[in-house]
Amino acid sequence: MSEPSYNPGAVPPGLEYLTQIDQILVHQKIELLEAIIGFETNNQYEIKNSMGQQIYHAKELNDCCTRNFCGALRSFELKISDNMDQEVIHLVRPFRCTSCCCPCCLQEMEVQAPPGNTIGYISQDWHMFKPKFSIYDMSKTKVLSIEGPLCAISCCGDVDFEIHGKDGHPIGRISKQWSGLIKEGLTDSDNFGINFPMDLDVRMKAVLMGACFLIDYMFFESTGDSKQRCSVFG
Repeated sequence: MSEPSYNPGAVPPGLEYLTQIDQILVHQKIELLEAIIGFETNNQYEIKNSMGQQIYHAKELNDCCTRNFCGALRSFELKISDNMDQEVIHLVRPFRCTSCCCPCCLQEMEVQAPPGNTIGYISQDWHMFKPKFSIYDMSKTKVLSIEGPLCAISCCGDVDFEIHGKDGHPIGRISKQWSGLIKEGLTDSDNFGINFPMDLDVRMKAVLMGACFLIDYMFFESTGDSKQRCSVFG
């Protein structure tokens, strides 16, 4: 028997629940080894609905050398699975350098759902002072854009990255939520909220989830003695 083909027009399997919600909460798990001695481990996340019920969980797939020598700039793949431990989304981030003076090495990420089937991309847009991103669909047509603040430092308050539609009007946001002085100071475990229209294409909801992880690694992932950085590069 031949395997059933995947219909690109259908809701990707495992993402049906996303059609019913307009908010996602992302909580990074605290890794004790990392918190105590600073040894970078694979990031793990719980993904929940607005009521705090877990709908997915995510785990970074990476090796020890890449995590600890490349730091927050590291390439990685991220596996997002449902509560039955079936992988439903796969994220791929290649290694890119970063510099406000060099727009040729901008950050990007590919989003697959189901794994192996690309549904969209996140691409960093060069800007001297603000973090900006474009969201593309599977055919690389720009659908949404994201713009962050001048300085992406979480200091006693949330940090908002506004999501804009094709017309430039805001339709949602990705928020790095303040977790408290002790947790923020001693760990790089972060909490995020993602808000979007209920009727947004479910694929774009999944791509925005990928954008949240890319933003976390770019601006809020600390390794060793490095801490959160002002977003003075494009």
